[in-house]
Amino acid sequence: MTDLLVIGSGGAGLSAALEAARSGAKVCVVTKSLPTQAQTCMAQGGINAALGNLEPDSVDEHVADTLRSAHGLADETMIRRCCEAGPETIEWLDRLLTPFSRLEGAKTPLQSIAQRRLGGASHPRACYAQDYTGLKILQTLYDRCLEAGVEFRTRHYLLDLLVRDRIVSGALFWDQDAGEVVALHSRSTFLATGGFGALYHGYSTNAAGATGDGMAAVLRAGGVLRNMEFVQFHPTALEGSAILISEGARGAGATLIDQAGERFTDELGPRDEVARAIFAKIRQGERVYLDLRHLGEKRLNELMPQELHLARLHAGIDPLKEPLPIAPAAHYSMGGIAVNRDLAALGLRGLWAAGECAEAGIHGANRLGGNSLLEIIAFGRIAAKNALNSPVNPVEHTEELESAKRRIDALLQRKGKLSPHSKHKILGKRLYHDLGIVRDRELMEDTLSYLGELQSRLDQVAPQDPSRRHNQALVELLEYENSLLLARALCESALHRRESRGAHWRSDFPQEDPEFAQPTLYTLESGAVKSEK
Repeated sequence: MTDLLVIGSGGAGLSAALEAARSGAKVCVVTKSLPTQAQTCMAQGGINAALGNLEPDSVDEHVADTLRSAHGLADETMIRRCCEAGPETIEWLDRLLTPFSRLEGAKTPLQSIAQRRLGGASHPRACYAQDYTGLKILQTLYDRCLEAGVEFRTRHYLLDLLVRDRIVSGALFWDQDAGEVVALHSRSTFLATGGFGALYHGYSTNAAGATGDGMAAVLRAGGVLRNMEFVQFHPTALEGSAILISEGARGAGATLIDQAGERFTDELGPRDEVARAIFAKIRQGERVYLDLRHLGEKRLNELMPQELHLARLHAGIDPLKEPLPIAPAAHYSMGGIAVNRDLAALGLRGLWAAGECAEAGIHGANRLGGNSLLEIIAFGRIAAKNALNSPVNPVEHTEELESAKRRIDALLQRKGKLSPHSKHKILGKRLYHDLGIVRDRELMEDTLSYLGELQSRLDQVAPQDPSRRHNQALVELLEYENSLLLARALCESALHRRESRGAHWRSDFPQEDPEFAQPTLYTLESGAVKSEK
């Protein structure tokens, strides 16, 4: 029995775990891979805070930039709470020994932290560690969690929440190493399971495991998802591989050029606008390039050594000599588990959520670059405090445990001829083309029908491997089931929003409509999408 069960080991999960452990709570972090393999390590550009280390800045301006990017769908109270937490969050991370890049000649450690401007920001406010920002934060948090005595259970895949009478008291997991179903009970449960970018398999900057498992579990438990139609496409991913080239490159002065070598958009505009400008060129049959050559070898090696290496490795191109061919790729899920201002999940007791798996009213229709790392750290800590202050009394869930065991046994014995990996690739291509940067009713209705066909043939998809231990194919099948569930939520929500707003762009409704100036809610119980009034 734990005081706080943390599901997910990214920045939100580890921040919550560290905060709780330092208060004396017994904490267990459960992750389906390894702690430092979470999606947080892919965040390169920086973490926002209005420090004003390079030029005057303020929390009010940070709030204004975030609201502008959100296109009227954010909660200003939550945005202000997040932005106000920025300086203290950076100071906290600095005390934990996060190796931020530094400025020379500063009077205090906080004033020495380097900052750069990301898209949509009015000032350079993203604190960074070269182009390894998320990874360095994650490694630092992991080290501090180990020092604080946090328990870690790795390679445990989330099956379902343990819920009775809408009270959550833990979760069921598939222990991949032992090959068995386990139940973990807790007085408070915190979800930090990340987004669903891997639904766009092959067209996403996310790792293959970013399949929204926590969101799917909340849906099955009777919870609520909010704003699922809003998926951010990062403007600059390597063409063909979808390897991310950070916005920090454009913040340092890299330019976007077409085949004629001409600039055609504001490189530091909001991500949705830049992605659409690039996509329009690609639809015309052109290739688009990110040009870093004029920045020089010394500066590029200092600011983005990782991306230089990735470009050479995956594209076979030296960015010092040639521009990089790029294309937008699915990057971030603005929608997720609906939480209140205490970060408690709507419709369920004993459950909290933060980070990309949660919709906390911060990003609205389009996330501001640099805000995701701030949100996961600041709100992870806040959620942990709130969760520990509102514990539940866990009860036994013997029947649920036995049911989960029977389900896994049945999946392992399934004789279908289709592999989950191949089906996920096909689904990713379909979603990118029909529910990608530009959408319309006909394509989305076709996709919804297609999802129904995939669901009806799910019993033909099998892991092709009956072994219990270390069976990655079984995990991929479970992820595929969750992907179908969330793809339907995404598609139905996008059909419901008959307008264009931020990252949700419909060619058949190209204008914002005041009628849709509120979030959308999705539940399995209602069987339909509705607007939040």
